[in-house]
Amino acid sequence: MSARGNGTAFVRIGGVPHHVAVEGSGPVCVLSAGLALSWFDWDPVVPLLTPHRTVVRFDRPGHGLSGPAAVPPSAAGEAHRIARLLDALGLGGPPATVVGHSIAGFHAEAFARLHPARTAGLVLVDTSIEEDAKAPAAPAVRTALARGVGTALTAVGAPAAVGPPLRRALVRLSRERGGDPAPARLVRRCYGTSRVLRGALLENAHYRAVAAELLALRARFPLPDGVPVTVLAAMGTATATGAGAGAGAATGAAAAAEGRGRRGSSGRRLDRQRALAEELGDARFEAVASSGHLMMLDRPDAVARAVLRL
Repeated sequence: MSARGNGTAFVRIGGVPHHVAVEGSGPVCVLSAGLALSWFDWDPVVPLLTPHRTVVRFDRPGHGLSGPAAVPPSAAGEAHRIARLLDALGLGGPPATVVGHSIAGFHAEAFARLHPARTAGLVLVDTSIEEDAKAPAAPAVRTALARGVGTALTAVGAPAAVGPPLRRALVRLSRERGGDPAPARLVRRCYGTSRVLRGALLENAHYRAVAAELLALRARFPLPDGVPVTVLAAMGTATATGAGAGAGAATGAAAAAEGRGRRGSSGRRLDRQRALAEELGDARFEAVASSGHLMMLDRPDAVARAVLRL
């Protein structure tokens, strides 16, 4: 797929087909959503950006319509995935703005640190935060357990039976207002599958490891000089539920993963986001009113404004 031909396609990276959508024209902006979310969760933001940006959305392995994950996730691996995706699309030239929501904030920041020459700007949308994360022991065991649970739940028909309704429920809990605007056919196509269940479980199992790896990257690789960074923090009461991690896995355990990075009172969460902005070199901090964790649904205007302001 070439950037000249806007639309959706599958791009093979590391042997895994990645579902990609490219729309608009102008400087490149990559949108990456949180655990168990899909490309269509950015739908309200895209029309606000496409008159001014070439917008790239993609599903990580085990998410949306992409193929199953071949290996467990890592911060560096996800950063390199974004770079390889842009190369495959013929968009590897001018630097790109990378927008990461929730756990994908880890990935976006890692991209900026590992690919500084390719980074035009960074927007972290209610990102996960783990100030003192330590990599858990026995990562291979955690992978095996995640895959075992996925196999067991698939064997009893859990994805088809509870995947779509659980997605709907978690989206409602993760918003300040409104329900899940995603089309029913897409929700069934994605969340009724064992592929997405397994992908969510695998990311959940390695959440701490990815957070700890990002802390290590911060110590070794500075953010590029002069690259603007914005941290958007949700102010809405919906974030207090802690359920908005992925808004779509066929298991509550997966939804809990990113909630760890936002636990505590509303004021405490905002303090942590503000502290992150300071740690990232006086990044712009904005507390977004009337928004739950799924800011791209509650306040797409705030997300688009942050991108276009860079």
